[in-house]
Amino acid sequence: MKQKLLEKLASKDAVIGIVGLGYVGLPLMLRYNEVGFRVLGFDIDQGKVDALSRGESYIEHISSTAIAGARASGFEATTDFSRAGEADALIICVPTPLNKYREPDLSFVLDTTDSLVPYLRAGQVVSLESTTYPGTTDEELLPRVESGGLKTGRDVFLVYSPEREDPGNPDFTTRSIPKVCGGTTENCQEVGLALYGGVIDKVVPVSSTRAAEMTKLLENIHRAVNIGLVNEMKIVADKMSIDIHEVIRAAATKPFGFVPYHPGPGLGGHCIPIDPFYLTWKAREYGLHTRFIELAGEVNSAMPDWVVGKVAHALNERKKSINGSKVLVLGIAYKKNVDDMRESPSVHIMERLRALGAEVSYSDPHVPQFPKMREHHFELSSVVLTAESLAGYDCVVLATDHDRFDYGAIQAHAQLVVDSRGKYLNVLPNVVKA
Repeated sequence: MKQKLLEKLASKDAVIGIVGLGYVGLPLMLRYNEVGFRVLGFDIDQGKVDALSRGESYIEHISSTAIAGARASGFEATTDFSRAGEADALIICVPTPLNKYREPDLSFVLDTTDSLVPYLRAGQVVSLESTTYPGTTDEELLPRVESGGLKTGRDVFLVYSPEREDPGNPDFTTRSIPKVCGGTTENCQEVGLALYGGVIDKVVPVSSTRAAEMTKLLENIHRAVNIGLVNEMKIVADKMSIDIHEVIRAAATKPFGFVPYHPGPGLGGHCIPIDPFYLTWKAREYGLHTRFIELAGEVNSAMPDWVVGKVAHALNERKKSINGSKVLVLGIAYKKNVDDMRESPSVHIMERLRALGAEVSYSDPHVPQFPKMREHHFELSSVVLTAESLAGYDCVVLATDHDRFDYGAIQAHAQLVVDSRGKYLNVLPNVVKA
């Protein structure tokens, strides 16, 4: 089985199944399609499948032209998981969020796997790319894959290869970002390296699926901890009337031993706000309390409240309260120049302001309509920024520093700007740094 599958992957005769057609799955589909594989995409969202079938994209940095080209060269999207048997490789790219207790929610991964299991056959490779805690592939996927009598490493091959997408980053692509891969057996590892080696410039083998799972967590915990540190430094610097952004710029001139991280209104995206809690949860199974990681999580989670506190103080100095004030939030995507709303701190700021009685609006050139979200509900459209509209708000909160904003015009016409991104370098009478 292994040799036949390796030959199909090498000759590009293998059919690649991408399960989950979002920010991770869609770029991966395009890459496999680009090099000549036939790709079959699976998603439970009929709206996404319909859009892709029309050759339309629903992700801003992925063009409809690219989707239409993939369709013309054989890509097909479906909600019918019974077609999983047509694929030689099944790559799972579904969300792994936290539940309301900030514990791992593997329901998307497990439900997806359970949907695929009845249609698995000998000669397939299954790869999980969703971020998760060490042991997930061995403890959760392996028993399911083998539940129908298939033997992993002999009949079917199971690997873990964490996604490393950075939406909107023009410097790195699916092809150029090195791919970590760990297999449940040596045969699985060999197949996994072949699966990705034909489409990714550099594949990095590790000794096990657990090592690959831990690698992904380390990458993002590293960032979360350092961002937590600089966010705490921001609060200390603010109390001392020091501009933390000036300090970071000065420290970054040191050519060794320092990497600049920048404070903000909180963490966003699907990885950094979530991944640390996957490890802290799993560590408890081993009697460990990851205090350092959890402290960074506490600091970062408190940043939206810090920004709202700065808004309240700034309005109070102008003899206004949040209650009854008109507040415009600039940027509701989780980072600049993308339309990705996952875990955006801007939304938490909007909810806190609304709860305190503010009349909240937003402006984001990448998000024209506030999307339907599981936990956050606003019936709003993006406000067009003009001199008149800016002047009509009691406070403008800069939450996401998109390049398409005219920062000079914002400062010139807004009554009050609360800048949570350090965009304004100089001391200005109507700008408060948060």
